Amino acid sequence: MATATFRFHGELAEFLARERRGVAFDQACARAATVKHAIESLGVPHTEAGRLTVNGQPATLARIVREGDVIEVFPHEPADAATDDRPDFVADAHLGGLARMLRMLGFDTLYDNAIADREILELAARERRVILTRDRELLKCREVMHGCFVHARKPEVQLKEVVARYDLARRMRPFTLCLHCNLRLEAVERSVAKERVPERIALRYTEFMRCRGCEGIYWQGSHWERMREMLGVSLAIPIPAL
Repeated sequence: MATATFRFHGELAEFLARERRGVAFDQACARAATVKHAIESLGVPHTEAGRLTVNGQPATLARIVREGDVIEVFPHEPADAATDDRPDFVADAHLGGLARMLRMLGFDTLYDNAIADREILELAARERRVILTRDRELLKCREVMHGCFVHARKPEVQLKEVVARYDLARRMRPFTLCLHCNLRLEAVERSVAKERVPERIALRYTEFMRCRGCEGIYWQGSHWERMREMLGVSLAIPIPAL
């Protein structure tokens, strides 16, 4: 076994026992344990580790822990996980509100309130999706390549958290996905839409969108305006119209 000194910074402290928060502490690690295994044994999912240093030098999760190592773990900085690609997500069964709001912003987000953890892992691996969850044990699974522990409990705050971490504000395409099916919306002629909406709606509005899956009809009415306002308030940024 090797005994190392650990310190976890910022929001990572929330994963630790209270007496270990905000302080350095010694921990015995299994023989040949990696930094990944060591921090997860302490309660911190590997997906939440941003910058790492060992003895003051940059390190990776794959580094073997050695006797006397001083290991510091920092949370992700805003947009640390961002890439040029727009990420796709899969949310666990407890994050329906967040999933719906991400869809409002145009981000492909799979969600089912009966989805099992194994299915989440398989979907994430097969379709290269980021797992969104409040279940730290799910994120510790070795199959997880990309994941995010959602700290907040309110969907509006959760959305702000995910948007910041993945730099989504500059890549959103609001109201381009069906909120129910998660499929793309396409423009549809008013003559087609009027068969599916109340007469007063068909008379008042001229532009309509239709889901390619469930064929639900969308238009920029008062409900749309309320969603747009809610997103703008949650993110403190203007939400563009279609």
